[in-house]
Amino acid sequence: MRGIRVWARLLGLGRAVVEDVWIGEAGEVVVAARPNWRQRDRCGVCRRRSPGFDLGEGRRRWRALDLGTTPAFIEADAPRVTCPRHGIVVCAVPWARHRSRLTRAFEDQTAWLAVHCSKTAVAQLMRVAWRSVGGILERVADEAQREVDLLAGLKRIGIDEISHRRGQRYLTVVVDHDSGRLVWAAAGRDRRTVDAFLEALGPERCMQIELVSADMAAWVAGPIAERCPQAELCLDPFHVVMLATDALDEIRREVWNEARRTGQTALARALKGARFALWKNPENLTQRQQAKLSDIQRTNARLYRAYLLKEQLRQIYRLPAEQAIELLDRWIEWARRCRLKPFVKLARTLTDQRTGITAAIRHGLSNARVEAINTQIRLLTRRAFGFHNPRRPDRLGHALTRGPLPTAPALTPDQLTTHGNVRRLLITRHHTLGGKHRRQGSAVAPGRGAVPLISPRFGDQPRVVPPEPEPGTADTPHLITKCREWIGRTIRVPAYE
Repeated sequence: MRGIRVWARLLGLGRAVVEDVWIGEAGEVVVAARPNWRQRDRCGVCRRRSPGFDLGEGRRRWRALDLGTTPAFIEADAPRVTCPRHGIVVCAVPWARHRSRLTRAFEDQTAWLAVHCSKTAVAQLMRVAWRSVGGILERVADEAQREVDLLAGLKRIGIDEISHRRGQRYLTVVVDHDSGRLVWAAAGRDRRTVDAFLEALGPERCMQIELVSADMAAWVAGPIAERCPQAELCLDPFHVVMLATDALDEIRREVWNEARRTGQTALARALKGARFALWKNPENLTQRQQAKLSDIQRTNARLYRAYLLKEQLRQIYRLPAEQAIELLDRWIEWARRCRLKPFVKLARTLTDQRTGITAAIRHGLSNARVEAINTQIRLLTRRAFGFHNPRRPDRLGHALTRGPLPTAPALTPDQLTTHGNVRRLLITRHHTLGGKHRRQGSAVAPGRGAVPLISPRFGDQPRVVPPEPEPGTADTPHLITKCREWIGRTIRVPAYE
């Protein structure tokens, strides 16, 4: 392979011609290149072939991925063309995005790192300015979202809100239950925000929505009922049970305050540490909490009746659909005549929301996937020590949930220089040279160089067997040396997808 082609492969110049390579004054590697004839004279925005305008401002440099510890740059001319649609613009180059002085591979790696660590760490590792990381994310995300339509094919979605900043600053997020991907997010927590999502979805796609999971917020249910009349609203089971838990806690506080007013200090002291015993699931109670619950059963029938109401409401989500709906109706009847005001009020609420509760039971849908996405967004916000711009957690959340941003370059298992791979090579070659049984697929042609091998453990991944050692030198030390030399020659640098 010629040296010019080596440099083109190292810097990812697939549709370009390398002209020259030299070392700059600061010790950087500079590669002079030009687009091939298919990529010349194209608009930098739409990449349509256009007539030339002038030579621009001369030659430019684009920062490429470092070669080890040495910075690398690509240098080329930057003429301008006259695009019928975008006017006078700089010509497109195959190795970089428009209005960027960084190569695609550099920006893709920076964007992937920004999803998994802080911007400060990314800036130090990639040796760029802190603000440059934000600009890279904008360019990469804008290009990726133009190529992928996240709102296509939505049938089952979940809508929820998450606080991204102090002062009641919220993001409304929409998640696709089928793909588990964050498909839309915007600042706000009101009816206008949901209307903006449905407006972006369009009338035809709104009619394709079948199920929507959400809490009992009216600002979600109203727009969904108006624009997606065929969609069923499924109320999240967690929020339903949480209402019962809140009613139970309200009764606990009433009993505790009443015991203090009447001078029943022993009862008040016993109820002081009973909160977690009443909140937790019965199967998760400790022995001490079980004893506390038994004391409540003996001494306070009102509070224990509230506890039974809460626990029976939880059981409707553990039964088959028909039995669960029947148990829900019986629970509502019991709560109406239980003489506990918080649960009487809850019975009226569940009666009004019965359609959404039964839909969630029949379809087995909840907001658990949406809450998982919210947890990842909180992690991003905490890692970055907060965001001033709400679009930042939105873009990073798209990437973290397998959105349309570059993935990390991956090594195949046989490309990793691990102890296991070296040991398998030694065993394979030892059995082959010793005349014993061969491992399946380890065919080596005597007297020839390295030949491809299909690994039975890692699937159809091409592997290379080291060449035959010289006759009479098949001892173990010589074999180890040969394997070390072979690993140094055949290890490959992964290419970006």
